[in-house]
Amino acid sequence: MVANANAAIREEPVTYTDGEATMKGFVVYDDATQAKRPGIVMVHEWWGITRHIHNEARKLAQQGYTAFIADMYGDAKTADNPKDAGALSGSVMKNPTVMESRFNAAREQLAKQASVNPQRIGAVGYCFGGAVGYCFGGAVVLNMARAGADLAAVAGYHALLGLNTPAPAPGAVKAKILILNGADDPFVKREEYDALKKDFDAAKIDYRVIKYPGAVHAFTNPEATELGKKFNLPLRYDAKVDEEATAEATKFLAADLQK
Repeated sequence: MVANANAAIREEPVTYTDGEATMKGFVVYDDATQAKRPGIVMVHEWWGITRHIHNEARKLAQQGYTAFIADMYGDAKTADNPKDAGALSGSVMKNPTVMESRFNAAREQLAKQASVNPQRIGAVGYCFGGAVGYCFGGAVVLNMARAGADLAAVAGYHALLGLNTPAPAPGAVKAKILILNGADDPFVKREEYDALKKDFDAAKIDYRVIKYPGAVHAFTNPEATELGKKFNLPLRYDAKVDEEATAEATKFLAADLQK
């Protein structure tokens, strides 16, 4: 029964460009229906496009979305250690113009897909970093929302909050925002939550922050615990929190994208 349920999920590579850079992403959707459906831009962890992101994309496809796994580094570059991952993520996060351009190139590709309703697009990002100060996926989607990207809903998992876009003006943010973080994540400081609240309240953003007691960074990734031990980083998978956060995100995205 599992094989039959998954048989309709298709994952196709998509080569596209951002200026002169060649990007290699993936579109993931259920081909059991021909109907247009909401689209979700997925922004990967600082390691690049990993098995975890592919698995999360398949889950979204099963829920009735077309997911587009964005390539934020170009040529589908990946890293297998924190030094290289920090260099790759830093090359994007240090330059908000590059970050926005890479994200928008992926969003444009998603909107072109035959299976997508371009009027209903959201974004999901996964952080998995911090050893050298660079979070990635979660920070990217939050920054894009702050910058006024044309998104209906944005969810950030274990997102670092040291954001690098200007504080938004009232009414400038179109997206509703959900942040799902570990309450014991040492990479996220209390003052960063305070600063985010101040900015988001002033801009009249519809947002919610959930902090899960006992959870640390990367709680959605089954490989996190092993990587945390290998590189001496506070990373740990938490199956219970992963399930709870996924349920929250599922309800949140459906409320705005599938209505």
